Amino acid sequence: MSSISRRKMLGGAAGAAALGALTACGSGSGSHQDAVAAGSSGAPGSPTPAASPSGKVTPIGDGSTADTGPQPNQPTWQKLKPGETPPQFVVFSWDGAGATDDGQFDRFLKLAEQYKATFTFFLSGIYTLPKSKTSLYHAPMHPVGASDIPYLSDGAIRNTIQKISQAWLAGHEIGTHFNGHFCSTRPDHNGVNRWAPADWESEIQQAVSFVTQWKTNTGFTDLPPLPFDYTKELIGARTPCLDGQKGLLPTAAKLGWKYDASSPGEKQTWPIKVQNGQIWNFPLQSIPFPGEKFEVLSMDYNIMANQSNGDPKGDPAKHDQWRTQAAGAYLAGFNRAYNGNRAPFFVGNHFEQWNGGIYMDAVEQALKQIAGQPDVKLVSFRQLVEWLELQDESTLRKLRTLNVGQAPTGGWQTFLGAVG
Repeated sequence: MSSISRRKMLGGAAGAAALGALTACGSGSGSHQDAVAAGSSGAPGSPTPAASPSGKVTPIGDGSTADTGPQPNQPTWQKLKPGETPPQFVVFSWDGAGATDDGQFDRFLKLAEQYKATFTFFLSGIYTLPKSKTSLYHAPMHPVGASDIPYLSDGAIRNTIQKISQAWLAGHEIGTHFNGHFCSTRPDHNGVNRWAPADWESEIQQAVSFVTQWKTNTGFTDLPPLPFDYTKELIGARTPCLDGQKGLLPTAAKLGWKYDASSPGEKQTWPIKVQNGQIWNFPLQSIPFPGEKFEVLSMDYNIMANQSNGDPKGDPAKHDQWRTQAAGAYLAGFNRAYNGNRAPFFVGNHFEQWNGGIYMDAVEQALKQIAGQPDVKLVSFRQLVEWLELQDESTLRKLRTLNVGQAPTGGWQTFLGAVG
């Protein structure tokens, strides 16, 4: 990880202390640059079969991707009936989604299978681009090949391609975390908050090209294609450090994207559409922080920033305490929604080993306690969009009248009994 954003969050949940909730920053794979770059050995392994539930595999372009038919393991949604209690949606997402040799990607794919969950993986495009081809990346407002996160080793690229294929076939969503992760940590850095819509369009085109041309760029011949058409699969993103949403949204709308998950520190209320009603806004949310008077952003990095002042190697003697506090924050945010307005709950993560890996442990603990409770749906952002767009707008408008943690007076049957 090349830098840590310590920027104060402005305008978080009511009552959040000015120093209490910090915006996110993370490379998305590995705690330190050398650890990320090392990856695995690069020796060929057993390639993932070119599985296709439909029996169809139609290569696209250079064969890096393929049309294999509809994505498997997708839910079938129904419109809420009058008086029906809405589901409690929970979206766990990962920024970067690089698969190094630390086993974290596998760990959460197995957990998702066990608990019937689907996640969103925001893949960084350069995690499919070899170090030998960095000259192909022309970051807006930066030198050719520049990146604030390290390029992966060939072995880690190989792992990433295999795990992304496995994830999609299991029903998970593949979004984008763009490429170079240029945060706005100093005025002269030309971070993404300075990018115009045209800059974002270039960044997105390059991210898509890296993912859809990995065979050409890597020279790997023993791996099957990614089993989806990424130009159709990609409908949403999260920006680096939650910066630059204003410049991104016009481009996202132009590309026909459905949502953006980059807004920091908004309240746990039902989502709205932004950009003239074209894009669903799925923010990271301010949630209770056990033992503190302020709230914290619902992301592992931000919890770490508050616990160890942004130091990913904080005091080991406090790791157990911090792990418990982190899991408690996620559960407090979930319970406030579940027992209140049922607003979708969003949790952001990184495959990082910050403070000895306690944040990966904390999100696993929280997920296990959340899964299986009545009315709970562990979904991807794509799946949430599909549910929202199936509902009557009058129902969604009424749901948005409920404040943070506010259960409907008289119960759901009365509250949604006669929506009009």
